[in-house]
Amino acid sequence: MSTRAPRRAQRPREETARRREDILRAAITTFGSRGYKNGSLAEIADQVGMTHAGVLHHFGSKDLLLLEMLDFRDKTDVEHLEGQHIPGGLDLFRHLVTTARLNADRAGIVQTYAVLSAESVTEGHPAKDWFRHRYTQLRADVGAALREVCDPDDPPADRELDAAAAAVLAVMDGLQVQWLLDPEAVDLAHASAFAIDAILTAAVAGRSRRSLL
Repeated sequence: MSTRAPRRAQRPREETARRREDILRAAITTFGSRGYKNGSLAEIADQVGMTHAGVLHHFGSKDLLLLEMLDFRDKTDVEHLEGQHIPGGLDLFRHLVTTARLNADRAGIVQTYAVLSAESVTEGHPAKDWFRHRYTQLRADVGAALREVCDPDDPPADRELDAAAAAVLAVMDGLQVQWLLDPEAVDLAHASAFAIDAILTAAVAGRSRRSLL
Protein backbone atom coordinates (compact mmCIF):
# COMPACT_ATOMS: atom_id res chain seq x y z
CA MET A 1 0.00 0.00 0.00
CA SER A 2 2.77 2.43 0.86
CA THR A 3 4.37 2.02 -2.57
CA ARG A 4 1.15 2.72 -4.48
CA ALA A 5 -0.06 5.82 -2.68
CA PRO A 6 2.50 8.21 -4.23
CA ARG A 7 1.48 7.00 -7.70
CA ARG A 8 -2.21 7.62 -7.07
CA ALA A 9 -1.43 11.05 -5.62
CA GLN A 10 0.75 11.95 -8.58
CA ARG A 11 -1.83 11.32 -11.29
CA PRO A 12 -4.03 14.34 -10.52
CA ARG A 13 -0.95 16.59 -10.55
CA GLU A 14 0.16 15.16 -13.88
CA GLU A 15 -3.31 15.64 -15.32
CA THR A 16 -3.43 19.22 -14.03
CA ALA A 17 -0.04 20.00 -15.54
CA ARG A 18 -1.13 18.54 -18.89
CA ARG A 19 -4.37 20.54 -18.89
CA ARG A 20 -2.52 23.72 -18.04
CA GLU A 21 -0.10 23.16 -20.90
CA ASP A 22 -3.02 22.52 -23.27
CA ILE A 23 -4.56 25.85 -22.20
CA LEU A 24 -1.24 27.68 -22.63
CA ARG A 25 -0.82 26.32 -26.16
CA ALA A 26 -4.38 27.31 -26.99
CA ALA A 27 -3.67 30.80 -25.62
CA ILE A 28 -0.64 31.06 -27.92
CA THR A 29 -2.88 30.31 -30.89
CA THR A 30 -5.70 32.64 -29.83
CA PHE A 31 -3.64 35.63 -28.68
CA GLY A 32 -1.34 35.24 -31.65
CA SER A 33 -4.14 35.40 -34.21
CA ARG A 34 -6.52 37.79 -32.45
CA GLY A 35 -4.38 39.76 -30.01
CA TYR A 36 -4.86 39.93 -26.26
CA LYS A 37 -7.84 42.26 -26.23
CA ASN A 38 -9.82 40.48 -28.94
CA GLY A 39 -8.83 36.95 -27.97
CA SER A 40 -11.36 35.57 -25.50
CA LEU A 41 -11.11 32.98 -22.75
CA ALA A 42 -14.19 31.32 -24.22
CA GLU A 43 -12.34 30.75 -27.50
CA ILE A 44 -9.36 29.33 -25.63
CA ALA A 45 -11.66 27.10 -23.58
CA ASP A 46 -13.36 25.76 -26.73
CA GLN A 47 -10.01 24.65 -28.15
CA VAL A 48 -9.29 22.44 -25.15
CA GLY A 49 -12.82 21.20 -24.52
CA MET A 50 -13.31 23.17 -21.34
CA THR A 51 -15.58 25.91 -20.05
CA HIS A 52 -14.66 29.54 -19.45
CA ALA A 53 -14.85 28.79 -15.72
CA GLY A 54 -12.51 25.83 -16.18
CA VAL A 55 -9.80 28.05 -17.68
CA LEU A 56 -10.21 30.52 -14.82
CA HIS A 57 -9.91 27.65 -12.34
CA HIS A 58 -6.41 26.93 -13.67
CA PHE A 59 -5.15 30.50 -14.15
CA GLY A 60 -7.36 32.84 -12.14
CA SER A 61 -7.72 35.59 -14.74
CA LYS A 62 -7.05 36.44 -18.37
CA ASP A 63 -4.14 38.68 -17.32
CA LEU A 64 -2.48 35.88 -15.35
CA LEU A 65 -3.00 33.45 -18.24
CA LEU A 66 -1.27 35.91 -20.57
CA LEU A 67 1.75 36.27 -18.30
CA GLU A 68 2.09 32.52 -17.76
CA MET A 69 1.76 31.98 -21.49
CA LEU A 70 4.63 34.39 -22.14
CA ASP A 71 6.81 32.57 -19.58
CA PHE A 72 5.85 29.25 -21.16
CA ARG A 73 6.84 30.52 -24.61
CA ASP A 74 10.21 31.69 -23.29
CA LYS A 75 10.90 28.29 -21.73
CA THR A 76 10.27 26.53 -25.04
CA ASP A 77 13.03 28.66 -26.58
CA VAL A 78 15.70 27.29 -24.23
CA GLU A 79 14.42 23.81 -23.40
CA HIS A 80 16.93 22.25 -25.82
CA LEU A 81 19.89 24.04 -24.18
CA GLU A 82 22.07 22.65 -21.42
CA GLY A 83 20.80 24.05 -18.15
CA GLN A 84 17.81 25.47 -20.06
CA HIS A 85 19.15 29.00 -20.13
CA ILE A 86 20.87 31.04 -22.80
CA PRO A 87 24.68 30.75 -22.95
CA GLY A 88 27.22 33.54 -22.89
CA GLY A 89 29.95 34.79 -25.18
CA LEU A 90 29.96 33.78 -28.82
CA ASP A 91 27.62 30.87 -28.07
CA LEU A 92 24.85 33.35 -27.27
CA PHE A 93 24.96 34.71 -30.82
CA ARG A 94 25.01 31.19 -32.23
CA HIS A 95 21.92 30.51 -30.09
CA LEU A 96 20.18 33.56 -31.53
CA VAL A 97 20.87 32.36 -35.08
CA THR A 98 19.59 28.89 -34.15
CA THR A 99 16.47 30.46 -32.66
CA ALA A 100 15.80 32.32 -35.90
CA ARG A 101 16.15 29.08 -37.84
CA LEU A 102 13.76 27.28 -35.49
CA ASN A 103 11.29 30.16 -35.64
CA ALA A 104 10.98 29.69 -39.40
CA ASP A 105 9.12 26.46 -38.59
CA ARG A 106 6.84 27.82 -35.86
CA ALA A 107 4.98 30.76 -37.29
CA GLY A 108 2.27 30.60 -34.63
CA ILE A 109 4.65 31.24 -31.75
CA VAL A 110 6.45 33.97 -33.70
CA GLN A 111 3.15 35.64 -34.52
CA THR A 112 2.05 35.54 -30.90
CA TYR A 113 5.23 37.26 -29.75
CA ALA A 114 5.09 39.88 -32.53
CA VAL A 115 1.46 40.74 -31.83
CA LEU A 116 1.73 40.87 -28.05
CA SER A 117 5.03 42.77 -27.93
CA ALA A 118 3.55 45.44 -30.19
CA GLU A 119 0.33 45.56 -28.15
CA SER A 120 2.29 45.86 -24.90
CA VAL A 121 3.31 49.46 -25.64
CA THR A 122 -0.32 50.57 -25.30
CA GLU A 123 -1.54 52.14 -22.08
CA GLY A 124 -2.62 49.72 -19.40
CA HIS A 125 -1.58 46.55 -21.22
CA PRO A 126 -1.06 43.74 -18.67
CA ALA A 127 2.14 42.53 -20.35
CA LYS A 128 3.89 45.91 -20.53
CA ASP A 129 6.06 45.30 -17.46
CA TRP A 130 6.81 41.75 -18.63
CA PHE A 131 8.11 42.91 -21.99
CA ARG A 132 9.99 45.86 -20.50
CA HIS A 133 11.77 43.53 -18.08
CA ARG A 134 12.43 40.98 -20.83
CA TYR A 135 14.08 43.52 -23.12
CA THR A 136 16.10 44.94 -20.22
CA GLN A 137 17.38 41.46 -19.39
CA LEU A 138 18.06 40.54 -23.01
CA ARG A 139 20.00 43.75 -23.65
CA ALA A 140 22.09 43.02 -20.57
CA ASP A 141 22.71 39.41 -21.69
CA VAL A 142 23.67 40.42 -25.23
CA GLY A 143 25.81 43.29 -23.94
CA ALA A 144 27.68 40.95 -21.58
CA ALA A 145 28.25 38.47 -24.41
CA LEU A 146 29.61 41.26 -26.60
CA ARG A 147 32.07 42.26 -23.91
CA GLU A 148 33.29 38.66 -23.71
CA VAL A 149 34.12 38.45 -27.42
CA CYS A 150 35.62 41.93 -27.85
CA ASP A 151 39.35 42.57 -27.58
CA PRO A 152 39.90 43.74 -23.98
CA ASP A 153 42.74 45.97 -25.21
CA ASP A 154 40.53 47.71 -27.77
CA PRO A 155 36.93 47.50 -26.57
CA PRO A 156 34.14 49.58 -28.06
CA ALA A 157 32.77 52.36 -25.91
CA ASP A 158 29.96 51.34 -23.57
CA ARG A 159 27.57 53.46 -25.63
CA GLU A 160 28.46 51.45 -28.74
CA LEU A 161 28.00 48.14 -26.96
CA ASP A 162 24.60 49.25 -25.64
CA ALA A 163 23.59 50.27 -29.16
CA ALA A 164 24.81 46.96 -30.59
CA ALA A 165 22.85 44.94 -28.03
CA ALA A 166 19.65 46.86 -28.75
CA ALA A 167 20.25 46.53 -32.50
CA VAL A 168 20.61 42.74 -32.35
CA LEU A 169 17.21 42.42 -30.67
CA ALA A 170 15.60 44.96 -32.97
CA VAL A 171 16.87 43.17 -36.06
CA MET A 172 15.51 39.82 -34.90
CA ASP A 173 12.09 41.21 -34.01
CA GLY A 174 11.83 43.37 -37.12
CA LEU A 175 12.78 40.54 -39.46
CA GLN A 176 10.17 38.33 -37.83
CA VAL A 177 7.45 40.87 -38.67
CA GLN A 178 8.64 41.15 -42.28
CA TRP A 179 8.76 37.35 -42.54
CA LEU A 180 5.26 36.94 -41.11
CA LEU A 181 3.92 39.41 -43.68
CA ASP A 182 5.77 37.92 -46.65
CA PRO A 183 7.57 34.62 -45.92
CA GLU A 184 8.44 34.09 -49.57
CA ALA A 185 10.34 37.38 -49.74
CA VAL A 186 12.26 37.12 -46.45
CA ASP A 187 14.52 34.21 -45.54
CA LEU A 188 14.21 34.57 -41.77
CA ALA A 189 17.14 32.34 -40.82
CA HIS A 190 19.58 33.72 -43.39
CA ALA A 191 18.67 37.39 -42.91
CA SER A 192 18.90 37.06 -39.11
CA ALA A 193 22.30 35.37 -39.31
CA PHE A 194 23.58 38.01 -41.73
CA ALA A 195 22.44 40.92 -39.57
CA ILE A 196 23.65 39.44 -36.27
CA ASP A 197 27.03 38.64 -37.79
CA ALA A 198 27.33 42.17 -39.19
CA ILE A 199 26.54 43.78 -35.83
CA LEU A 200 28.85 41.39 -33.98
CA THR A 201 31.68 42.00 -36.44
CA ALA A 202 31.30 45.77 -36.13
CA ALA A 203 31.35 45.59 -32.34
CA VAL A 204 34.37 43.28 -32.21
CA ALA A 205 36.30 45.68 -34.46
CA GLY A 206 36.46 48.03 -31.50
CA ARG A 207 37.56 51.63 -31.73
CA SER A 208 39.45 50.95 -34.94
CA ARG A 209 36.22 50.32 -36.83
CA ARG A 210 35.65 52.74 -39.68
CA SER A 211 32.08 53.84 -40.22
CA LEU A 212 30.71 54.10 -43.73
CA LEU A 213 27.97 56.50 -42.65
